[in-house]
Amino acid sequence: MQYLIAAIGKMRTSAERDLLNNYSARIRPPLQILELEEKRNLSSAELKTREGELLLAAIPTGAKVIALDERGKSITSRELAIQLGAWKDDGVRETVFLIGGADGLDERVRKKANMILSFGAMTWPHMMVRAMVAEQLYRAQTILSGHPYHRD
Repeated sequence: MQYLIAAIGKMRTSAERDLLNNYSARIRPPLQILELEEKRNLSSAELKTREGELLLAAIPTGAKVIALDERGKSITSRELAIQLGAWKDDGVRETVFLIGGADGLDERVRKKANMILSFGAMTWPHMMVRAMVAEQLYRAQTILSGHPYHRD
């Protein structure tokens, strides 16, 4: 299965980018990253709407959608691996992870998602979330392959 992270904002050279690249290089097939940005000076509400449009347009046809949102469901790494494995077994060819901007996700994005996932009640920097998704994808692949990287 192919994985895509579609995220609002451009990542600069940073420790977070190094971490993202580290885990991305371990995932097979290679993880795709799509960075989206609205450069117009819009109000917060208009910007959130526009970012939602950009994210929705980035979803490949037939892909399963996982939206990252603080109001989403918190699951274990094993549960994520099992879900991704089930989708793969069902013939799903691509899963896209959507990461919104500083104001969060437009409600239309949440409605489009097959799963709304939270990394807990704490607020995480959006650039850090990209690396966290990549690590969890790598972890899911190791769980499904029986590799000892993950320990319950």
